[in-house]
Amino acid sequence: MIYNFNLGIGWASSGVEYAQAYRANILRQLNREFKFVFTDMFLRENIEHMTDNIGFKDTEVIWLYQYFTDFKIAPVSYTLKELEKDFATEEYTFTRDGKVAKYIFAGKDNFYTAYLVDDKSDLVHRVERVSEGYLIRKDYYTYGRLFSEYYAPHDNKAKVYLRRFFNIDGSVAFEEVIDDDNIIFRMQDRVLYSKEELVAYMVRSLKLTDKDTVIIDRTTGIGQAILENVASARVGLIIHADHFSENNTDDDNILWNNYYEYAFAQHKHIDFYVTATDAQNILLREQFMKYKGIEPNIVTIPVGSVDRLSYPITPRDKHSLITASRLAGEKHIDWLIRAVVKARDKVNDVSLDIYGKGACEEELRELIKEYDAEGYVRLMGQHNLNDIYVKYDAYISGSTSEGFGLTLLEAIASGLPIIGFDVRYGNQTFIEDGENGYLLDISDCIDANDKIKLLTDAIVRLFEHDDLSGFNDNSYRIAERYLTEEVVKTWQNVLTQKR
Repeated sequence: MIYNFNLGIGWASSGVEYAQAYRANILRQLNREFKFVFTDMFLRENIEHMTDNIGFKDTEVIWLYQYFTDFKIAPVSYTLKELEKDFATEEYTFTRDGKVAKYIFAGKDNFYTAYLVDDKSDLVHRVERVSEGYLIRKDYYTYGRLFSEYYAPHDNKAKVYLRRFFNIDGSVAFEEVIDDDNIIFRMQDRVLYSKEELVAYMVRSLKLTDKDTVIIDRTTGIGQAILENVASARVGLIIHADHFSENNTDDDNILWNNYYEYAFAQHKHIDFYVTATDAQNILLREQFMKYKGIEPNIVTIPVGSVDRLSYPITPRDKHSLITASRLAGEKHIDWLIRAVVKARDKVNDVSLDIYGKGACEEELRELIKEYDAEGYVRLMGQHNLNDIYVKYDAYISGSTSEGFGLTLLEAIASGLPIIGFDVRYGNQTFIEDGENGYLLDISDCIDANDKIKLLTDAIVRLFEHDDLSGFNDNSYRIAERYLTEEVVKTWQNVLTQKR
């Protein structure tokens, strides 16, 4: 069995979760048994809805807090009618506003608020129970009551002091006692005094052997608990981002990224490290030798692949740009918008479609409106882009940090030229400057306005002066290295290596 450990997952997942979804597909093709383990607490959403959304099958997922119950990972199917069967009285007033349903009972401030999966169904994710104006309990459901939170008033606020996790028959599986930052887990046969101990107990309960492999995607808060309890299983660490701070590194000392520092220190217990690009692999090898005097096993495996190269059936939309990412500040989508606005002074029909969701969405919407650019800059939301890239003329990125860049790979697999900054590691992997796009200067002495000008000039140069057809051909050539069949072979080799 292959166990892949991570922290959380969301609707607007990071590149780590998308990389995991790609890996799941590879492991399916290898006919390997595997699980993806998530260790964060999920309160606002049922974890299954998010894992299913990104492409995991329910049987492929383990949630730390559900693992010790007999509930299976499943979508919400518990209904309002089932909830009402548990009411002590049938005398209540019912109202509903979209995804929120409310039951008001006799007495003063006695009501239940049910939060539904969507505004059309009657499927209940959680229920908040208020008695005499005080929140006393929250219940969380999938196909039954999975767990409850219990509250008491403290400083005029409701304070959670207990979580109780249930089995399908309603019996208590275990409890989490909460006192501010101090927590205790009361299991059936033991008491655990931290979440780290809970993770360690779960790992031990897997009864790992040398036939198993543990792959760690994020180590924060769980790395030590995993490494101390994997027994004879092989252990791999996936490096998803830049692994060190360049500004805090000199000839004598290196500052590792704190996400990886512990795992690098424990190199004797790591059987293999995985980087997404050869460039990062080479650099990390050099740094391990220079600063630690060791040569660990580091392999390059892309965190994404493409099943095939995609070619347009109809002509691409002339002078059309696409970008796809989380709508987050570090992606600098605002620079792209400003660059496209300026580029229209010379290429009057250039356009930009922005795919993705994130915290900056409203800010970007306002910026588009400020420039009166709604006609040629569009926020497209979240979409499956497999058959979308080929409609466009080019891809553009404003990111100043890209460990791999799944969207970059998908773009070149559709033959798109790419405009991006000369940053490690993804842009340098997928952009050959002047051959299939441009790597733009990103030195510290260049301010945001200068970077926007570089983007603007690159857009104009691409559409006015360079050979788009030749750039298309070169993008396809680069993408051939990342066909799924090649990545499958690499994973097969890694997973069958002996110690």
